[in-house]
Parts: sequence; structure tokens; C-alpha cells
Amino acid sequence: MSYGRRDFSNRFTVNMQKKLVVLFLAVLLVFAGLSAQLYLITRDNGEEYKQKVLSQQEYDSTTIPFKRGNIVDSNGTILAVSNKVYNVILDTKVLMSKEENLEPALEALRKCFGIDTNEVRNYIAEHPKSSYYVLARRMEYEKMNEFQEMTKDPETGASLRGVWFEDEYRREYPNGSLACDVIGFTTSDNVGTYGLEEFYNDVLCGTNGREYGYLNEDSNLERTTIPAKDGNNLHIALDGNIQSIVVKYLEAFNEEYKDNYRQGNGAEHVGCIIMEVNTGRVLAMAEYPNFDLNDTRNTENLIGMPLVDEKGLRTGEYVTREVLDGMDDAAMYQQLNALWKNFCIADTYEPGSVSKPFTVAAALEAGAITGNESFNCEGMLHVGDHDIKCHQTFGDGPLTVQEGIERSCNVVLMNVAFKLGKDEFVDYQRLFGMGLKTNIDLAGEARTASMVFNKDTIGPTDLATNSFGQSFNATMIQMIAGFCSLINGGFYYEPHIVDKITTADGATIENIMPRVLKRTISQSTSDTVKEFCNTVVSGEHGTGKTARPAGYMIGGKTGTAETLPRKNGQYVVSFMGYAPADDPQIAIYVVVDRPNTQYQDDAKFATKIVKKILTEVLPYLNIFMTEELSDKEREELEELKLQIRMADGGSEEKTQTDEEGNPIDPENPEGTEEGADEPEESKASDVWMSFPKDPESGYLKDPNTGFLYDPDTGAQVSGDSLLGGEDTQQGAEPEDGAVPDEEDQPETE
Repeated sequence: MSYGRRDFSNRFTVNMQKKLVVLFLAVLLVFAGLSAQLYLITRDNGEEYKQKVLSQQEYDSTTIPFKRGNIVDSNGTILAVSNKVYNVILDTKVLMSKEENLEPALEALRKCFGIDTNEVRNYIAEHPKSSYYVLARRMEYEKMNEFQEMTKDPETGASLRGVWFEDEYRREYPNGSLACDVIGFTTSDNVGTYGLEEFYNDVLCGTNGREYGYLNEDSNLERTTIPAKDGNNLHIALDGNIQSIVVKYLEAFNEEYKDNYRQGNGAEHVGCIIMEVNTGRVLAMAEYPNFDLNDTRNTENLIGMPLVDEKGLRTGEYVTREVLDGMDDAAMYQQLNALWKNFCIADTYEPGSVSKPFTVAAALEAGAITGNESFNCEGMLHVGDHDIKCHQTFGDGPLTVQEGIERSCNVVLMNVAFKLGKDEFVDYQRLFGMGLKTNIDLAGEARTASMVFNKDTIGPTDLATNSFGQSFNATMIQMIAGFCSLINGGFYYEPHIVDKITTADGATIENIMPRVLKRTISQSTSDTVKEFCNTVVSGEHGTGKTARPAGYMIGGKTGTAETLPRKNGQYVVSFMGYAPADDPQIAIYVVVDRPNTQYQDDAKFATKIVKKILTEVLPYLNIFMTEELSDKEREELEELKLQIRMADGGSEEKTQTDEEGNPIDPENPEGTEEGADEPEESKASDVWMSFPKDPESGYLKDPNTGFLYDPDTGAQVSGDSLLGGEDTQQGAEPEDGAVPDEEDQPETE
């Protein structure tokens, strides 16, 4: 069966044409209606919707800044905090949508923020289409709120459109300069610089939030907010009260010796670290000069400092007002960098005799000595081609190892080192941390690997001078961390500042526990070292007697180091000690770098600071007195209590005199202490004890040579026959960063 084609063409064309005409007319009607509606909206509500669209553009993607975490001391005192401030933003297009808004807005900006209206006029004229311009930065809430209240006024509020506020945080330090070197500071873009701020920058920083705006179906602006995540808080071991005590006495030292012998500060640097012996927690770390964390670029703090070159090395000159006024920006910045640097961890120097306990500990632990040996001191020892001198140029005669520590005899220590041998000496030096970073949680710790000898480079003369702290460089933090292991049974703790990290709402993220890195010596060796170091303070010939605070027996070791170039009369003096003597709880290390005096070679510049600090710190830490107070000590403590109570720090000290009316040094009274054993019969080497006192310098003066001697230790502090004092160390900070050559060794003839 076949089917024929049916013809639908005429019928399809007629139907479709009708439908297309109807559809076309309907579309035209719709477009006509929409056009009419748009015209009515534009005519009646155009300005309103224009403002809403502009507002959406302003807030379409706004950053919500995070709050940087706080830094809090061990007592809960806030040392660093971020407070909210406000940037004043101008939207020229919105403000100038009505020209009559300009004058009221300018007047409000002038009144609330002190903004120069002429500058704003000029900017508006030059940038009529600008939608973002910062008129003022970091305004306090009170000023921002005053402006916001004006916007609510029915008469003036409408004219203030186009001015809005952007949130920001400003880093502030409530205690000014306290712990400035430990805390560090932040740049304008919230990045940590120096100290904890830099080391823990990632911990303290949070994450910015975002605010998104859009128009809803009713043409109203709605926002979706992703909140910022604030940074974490640092809870540190440092005790603000102990830190304040330390700073007080460092500043007092500066005031006493400022411009004393030369123009400049009381010393090039004065540093102090107090550390818990059995944990490595740093309770205080301070230096002078310091700076205000809220005003880090205040150049007044630079006056009196050593002037540095473009490499940061000291030039031998000092910053004066005239020098400061002549500095260009580059020179000013490198000088500020020297100020901001933490002397306690970043500067290297030759430690001097504070390293003698390390030498003895190594020899005892290695079995090279028993500690009962005696060595004859004739005032020097010939090593290689050098005559290396002792500070007691007359010689001390036969001395035990203990007496060698007590009297700080170089000859005894050199003989101890020779018995140990150079290979084991180098091994133990590294074990004690010399040449290695301690990895303390602070930015800027110096590397000292190139400033110590190794087994291939150390020679006999180097071994001799290394034995008493000469010919190698170290940092304060290296020395005190290693020293704690000598007196706590041999446990080397990693020094640390931060105890705990918490979230912004107080939840603990991490507890940082004490960390033992290694065992340096045995308990028996540690006990012997403490026994020897105790005599430095308690012994008749101890070089550190003036470090003992009233009511306490402490131990420790003094140090004196001659700086480069040799025979320049400039020294780094120090004392490293612990308290109490029988059960060390804290260690203290004070370094005075080139005191501003004619005769710098005197460890008492450091020991007197230690005494004053410990006199207040030990009772504060509830460490009970170990010694009965003498009447004189009671008077000193009562006077100290009075000074502490006085707001200005107080009354002048009463000058005590002897029977002949001569003033008595309260830190170092002549004669023996009440109840002390009678002194032994003087040796021939103690001839200096008969020298008369020089009224100008206060030292004993040899009538034959004119040389000066310390009245307590007999150490020669002036004269061509001696290049140094107590130990006469090699100078600090070699310019090339390497260990000086053997030909540069001091204490030779």
C-alpha cells in the first residue's frame, strides 16, 4: 500500500504568522513597561539607589584585621598589647554628590581630628572620582566616637556622608623600655622585629577576616562576615619585678659613671642575665643603654653610645649631640640597629676568668687532675716564645687548684689545662656550649663557631690563654647556660624565655617545659666546682667578696678581659655567680663593657652591681637568708628599705669613717668581717699590702714604680709591666670574626 504526501505548508504558514505577531506584540509591551518602570525609578529614587550601589562598592570586600597576641610576664603583667584604633577614610565621590556637604564635613574633620582642611580641599579638587583616601591614621576611639555622634545629628549627619572608618590595631608597650631587648617591637605593617616579636611572629600573628556586601531583593545592603582570627598570646618566664630591679641598678651605674672619664655613657654596655639554675628559665635579661618600645626611633637614646660604622663595628668614638646632628639617614639607621640589638645574646667578647671553672671542671671530669694538686706561681709562666703573666705579678707561690680559683691565678689554670691536653680541652669547651648557639627563643643570637679554636688550630699558647678565658669569644647567654650546668650536677638546659602559648580566649596551646640537652659533668665534679667557686666570695683572698649580699653566702667567679688593640687600657669586667651557695637556685651574670673610668681593670664594677641586685631579688624569690646579719648589714638593709619606699629612690647614703676620719667603702670595708678567721701570715708575694693608698684613685700605689694595685686582690691595674688586670684577656670582637693569631696574644713580654 502506498501513501501520498499530505500538503500542510499553507496551513502552517498562516498559523505561525499569527502566533509570531502576537508574541512580538507581547514582547514589545513588556519592554515598554520595563522602560517606563526604569524611568520612574530613576526619576523618583535614582539618588537613593546610587548611594546604595556606591555603598556596596565601598564594603564589597573589606578586610577585618586580626589582633596580634599579647606578651605577658610570669606575674600576668601585660608587656605588649594591640589596641584598636581607626583610620579616617574619605570617599570623594560620595561626599561631593552634593556640593553643600563639603563645608560641614570639612569643619567636622577639623574639629574631631585636627585635619588640615586646605589639604583636603586640594585633594578633592585633584581627585574628584577617588573613593578611598586616608585622611588620618590610628585615631583613638574617643575621637572616632565623637565624629560618629555627629553623623547621628538630624541636621548635620546627612552632610557627613563620604567619611567612614577603617579598623586597625596599634602595638603598644605599657611599660615603655622595660625588657625592650627581650620583647622587640613591630613595624607599621605588623611584622615583628627583634626579640620575641620577631622570633614568635607567626605565633603572635592571626588571620585577617573579610566582610562582603551585597544588595538583597529589596535593594538593601546586606553583609556576610568571616571574622578575623586573633593571634596567640605568649606567657614568658621573665618576671617584670625582677627585671625592674635589674634595670634600676644598671641605670644607677650609668648615672654614677656617665661622662666620668670621657664623654659618654657609664660603660659601652652593661648587661645582666638572671636564670633559674635547674630549668634554664630566664627570669631577667637587661642591658644599658635601652630604648622606649613606644618610641623606638627616639635619637636621644643614642647619645653616649659607641659610634658604629656601616658594618656595625665600633669606631672608637662616641655619639654626641654634634655627631647626631650630622648623621644622614643611613648612618642614623645603623646606629639605631646597634641600640636595638640585644647585647646579652648578640655581642661577643672574651669572657676572661669567669671561664676558669670550666677549665677545672673539664680536667676533673676527664681525670686529668684530682683537685688536690699544687702549682707554683711566680707571677708568670713561659709558654712557647711567650711569658704569660698572672695578675699577681709578684707571684703567689705554691697554690692548690682551689686557691687558684679563689685568687684567680692564671698560672694554676694554665698548668691544669696542660694536664688536660688540647684535644680534650677543645672537646669539653664544645660540650659546655662554646662556639655553639644556645637556641634561646629570641631573634638575633650571635654565631660564634669561628671564634673558638678546634683541634687542628689550637697551639700550646692558645691552650694556655684559653684556660683563663682568653683567645676565644663567647656571648653572655652561652656563658651562663654552660655555667648553670657546672653547678646543678651537670645538666645543660636549653635557655628559654617563653613558658606557655595560649589562644586569644585563654586556652593553652603549648606548655614549654624545661629541656635538658646534655650532661656535661658528673655530680661529684659539680660539687667540687661549687666548693671552689664558693671560696671566690667567702675566701680570704677571694676576688668576688664584694658580690655577697647581706645575709646570704653565694658563689661565683670574677672576670676581666683586655680588649683589642692590646695595651689600650680598656677592659670588659664581669661576675658570674649563683645563690645560695650550698643549693644554687638562680645564677646571675653581670658584664660591664669598658667602664667609663681611668682604670677599667677592676671586677668590682660588676660585683657591686651583683650585690645590689641580689640584695633585693633573693628575698623577693623567697630564698631564705643563710648567714647571720652583722649590725652594719642591718643598717644597710634598713636604708635600702627606706630608699625603696621613697618615690624618687631617695636619700643619700651616709658616709662612714674610720677612727682617723677616712671614708670607708661600704661595699668593701677594710679589715676582716665580724666573726671571720684571723688572716694568715702574709706571704712575701703580698708585699702590695704594705703599699700606701693613692688618694686620687683609691688603689694602693707602689712607691718605687708608681704602679697601682687593687687593695683586695693585689691585682695590678696600671703600669707597663702588665697588659691586663686580674686575668688580662684578649680583646673582644675581632673585626674579621676569627680567632686572633698567636702573635696577638696579650700578657706577654
